[in-house]
Amino acid sequence: MKLLIQKAILANILLFIGYSLSAGEIKIKIDKRYLNIPVSHKEDRHKMTFEVKGQPALSVVIRLAPDEADYWVFKDVSNLKGKTLTISYEGNEKGLSNIYQDDNIKGEDNLYKENNRPQFHFTTKRGWINDPNGLVYYDGEYHLFYQHNPFEREWENMHWGHAVSKDLVHWEELTDALHPDHLGGMFSGSAVIDYGNTAGYNKGDTPAMIVAYTAAGPDKQVQCIAYSLDKGRTFTKYTNNPVIDSKHIWNSHDTRDPKIFWYTSGNHWVMVLNERDGHSIYTSPDLKNWKYESHVTGFWECPELFELAVDGNPNNKKWVMYGATGTYMLGSFDGKTFIPESGKYFYTKGSLYAGQTYTNIPNSDGRRIQIAWGRISHPSMPFNGMMLLPTELTLHTTKEGIRLFSNPIKETKQLFTPLKKWASLTSDKANDHLKEFRNAETLRIKTTFKLSHATSAGIDLFGQRILDYDMNANTINSVFYSPEDRNSMELTADIYIDKTSIEVFIDGGIYSYSMGRKAANNNQDGIRFWGNNIAVKNLEIFSVKSIWN
Repeated sequence: MKLLIQKAILANILLFIGYSLSAGEIKIKIDKRYLNIPVSHKEDRHKMTFEVKGQPALSVVIRLAPDEADYWVFKDVSNLKGKTLTISYEGNEKGLSNIYQDDNIKGEDNLYKENNRPQFHFTTKRGWINDPNGLVYYDGEYHLFYQHNPFEREWENMHWGHAVSKDLVHWEELTDALHPDHLGGMFSGSAVIDYGNTAGYNKGDTPAMIVAYTAAGPDKQVQCIAYSLDKGRTFTKYTNNPVIDSKHIWNSHDTRDPKIFWYTSGNHWVMVLNERDGHSIYTSPDLKNWKYESHVTGFWECPELFELAVDGNPNNKKWVMYGATGTYMLGSFDGKTFIPESGKYFYTKGSLYAGQTYTNIPNSDGRRIQIAWGRISHPSMPFNGMMLLPTELTLHTTKEGIRLFSNPIKETKQLFTPLKKWASLTSDKANDHLKEFRNAETLRIKTTFKLSHATSAGIDLFGQRILDYDMNANTINSVFYSPEDRNSMELTADIYIDKTSIEVFIDGGIYSYSMGRKAANNNQDGIRFWGNNIAVKNLEIFSVKSIWN
């Protein structure tokens, strides 16, 4: 009897605050901005469905915490105010009563101040992120869409997350832009501005922002489009999706990640699509009807194809094609067929994956700007993954031929304040200077050092070998690297240290790599040069401002 009375009291309380609870289901009349949802990794994933009358249901899987939560995630329901939301759950229904509405997310007071929150790299407030998607500039805003699981810090439930920036450095996270539907999860893709109204969605003087994305179902992956007339805040999916369904042609489930752009010379749209063993090229007059044109083997996922001037010369250009892993080819492109002329080469290694570049950058700027996913975790945090520093990609002539360079964009300079600068140091003297910065959580280091023997030398961070240059084997951190000057014993490095990550740009950006930052544990060394009698030609230290302030 006592238990029945307690249940009745609980039911009356829930009803009073707008909740109605039944077995495996809860009804909430929405009057706040967020639903806060507890997650426990002690629980298995089970299906949760959100339903509002007259709208498509959203089904995800989640580890709903029935008792103590490992962390909390949230769902933005501001578009549902005044409506009744039904949430059903196929796992332990006890956790449903822990879901609550609020105008703030759980833990907002500590947001961006968490112990392992990167301070100058984009991370999402909650959940898992991977590939950047839909990188496009429009009306003063750089858009960063990205693969997002808002309901857990591990991969699942693919949505398109969304953030915007005025300078590619400071970001405002918005609500998720695309949600899973009957065709599948929202896998990677790209975005364009349809100034010519080729798809017919423009309204007056407002051009449509159109995204192309992969819907990944259990049986196949198909290509779809959606459009926005409010700067990417909301999207309407094309009613006749998918626009490409090619599994039967390739006999493969792997057909994904459409990259679209306008080919001016041919007056048509181009899509580069990863299909089975490489990148296919399609053309379209309207973004809806696509024609297969050609295929280049040897790439996996997240295709890119763009033209760059060599050494800044507008009369000498090459097309660059790459996939997700940092290798590229150089060649020519006639709007339908890419013809490789040199490569493959690699320009980056390490944690970087799925780098994508911006479309619609103004002609007055003209840069090719890339953002890539950093496959780096953040211990004990309610989020996972990050975006690496935005970089400018350029082509330069070297003794080995034309090569792709990557360097942090000029906008990042605002984050770094010079602190100390020295020249002509022994490694011991340099290490004495570096002791001052051993407790810095974030730091930038620029240096050129010279080896005295054809052996290894480099830089450690609390015992982690962040730079290991083996001149005999011609490797940097076990990856082949040979400087342009074969007789040079010098190496230049620009090193960016965040709370959980390290990025290194070698010899002016001809090679770069990134890695997760390891915990110091009991190591007391801090930052130090190591090697056999090396000379530090120059050393410069910068403090770092947080992008979240």
